[in-house]
Amino acid sequence: MSGASIELVSGVTNFRDVGGLPAGAGTTRHGVLFRSGALSRLDDDGRRTLHELGVERIVDLRSDDELAREPSRVDGLGVETVRAPMFVGSLESFLASGVTLDDSYLDLLENAGERIATVAHSIAAGHPTLVHCAIGKDRTGVSVAVTLAAAGVDDEAIVDDYALTEQNLPASRARQIRAWLARAHPGSRHLEELYLHSPARAMRHVLAHLHERWGDGGAYLREAGVSADELAALRSALVIAP
Repeated sequence: MSGASIELVSGVTNFRDVGGLPAGAGTTRHGVLFRSGALSRLDDDGRRTLHELGVERIVDLRSDDELAREPSRVDGLGVETVRAPMFVGSLESFLASGVTLDDSYLDLLENAGERIATVAHSIAAGHPTLVHCAIGKDRTGVSVAVTLAAAGVDDEAIVDDYALTEQNLPASRARQIRAWLARAHPGSRHLEELYLHSPARAMRHVLAHLHERWGDGGAYLREAGVSADELAALRSALVIAP
């Protein structure tokens, strides 16, 4: 299968364009939907690249405390940022609750529909969109997965795109996270997977629940407030028909 295009945006972890994924007989367009980790370390070269890629809208899925700690460095780029916090309360309290990776994804799917739909609203309005959270793995992964599913992207292509995140996390960053986890949450059974891993199993679990509960990504987004016209516009913008 074709894979997502890995872009080097200096200062940003896990940035990629999800163009080139199979969607039935078609493929996803490049330059429409991007995903990444936080933009708090975006440097001048990265800012220039982001501008050249044509990103018009950023959907920031982080909580208020994350944003306050690490504000995005996008001032002056002429890019609109839309806030859509995916967790109620702080990220740390959610992750420290003992939830597993699989259960956290189902929780997002069940309870964050309106925020997930923010990505679809943006693309349907014609804006090349970058969606991100802290690392670009979990909140971004579920939001992008639903958006791609609604556009008709093949399930295994969605799974493969999600799984790229673990490969994209620099080893130095992974070591920092492991050291912090050992200090802040010694003996935790689930936090390393929550913070560092993107197993294909977890995304297959999300998609299976999506199909069982809603039928498909389009039905999910309709329930979350995306109109029929927006859904058609999303598919037209994101997928090149044969």
